[in-house]
Amino acid sequence: MELPKVAVKPMTDGAIAIVCEGEFDLDTVGVLAAACDRDAAGAELLVLDVARVAFADSSFLNVLIRLRNTRSVVLAGPLPSQLRRLLEMTGALELFEFHETAADPAA
Repeated sequence: MELPKVAVKPMTDGAIAIVCEGEFDLDTVGVLAAACDRDAAGAELLVLDVARVAFADSSFLNVLIRLRNTRSVVLAGPLPSQLRRLLEMTGALELFEFHETAADPAA
């Protein structure tokens, strides 16, 4: 199992980018939830770069939906096929805005 990594990066417009990498399931999704709650709590726009998500289960989807219910969320980067299938099968694909290229956080 590829342990997940989450990096929080401020963007020029006041949004926060969260770069997700690795496998996210019930045992590991807390890393993402904690980063969003702790480091991006005040952001009105959250850009989640999901290009390097190797695996995501319903726990990951639950965090995405919870975030979407509290602020604007954009999924950025090429959407991994497994994550796309999860979103399609659950009917959640239409809930999110997508950007085909990864976010470009401020230096």
